[in-house]
Amino acid sequence: MVIGMATTKITVTLMDDQMYAIRELISAKRASSVSGFVQHAVRLALSDAAGWQTMLDDALLQTGGPLTQAERDWADEILEPKPDQLKQRVDRRNARRGVARRNKAA
Repeated sequence: MVIGMATTKITVTLMDDQMYAIRELISAKRASSVSGFVQHAVRLALSDAAGWQTMLDDALLQTGGPLTQAERDWADEILEPKPDQLKQRVDRRNARRGVARRNKAA
């Protein structure tokens, strides 16, 4: 736990292989704890997100300014995966891992 800083306890769900890898790092003394590892990962992710946002803002300024609503709608349509695409990705991932697909009655 970080001393002197406000913290909030949360529950995070990880894949078994991710948890195993984190515990291996802790055993090898390359991470202090699961919480410490996750806190570090979140700091890196937030820093990356801020960096990407700055780079995007700079690029937009150099190419005509912020996106219009029509451009945002177009990008969302192109980039947002459809439910059937998500299902296909999950099925492919599960097939690689040898996980049986659960069928739910419609």
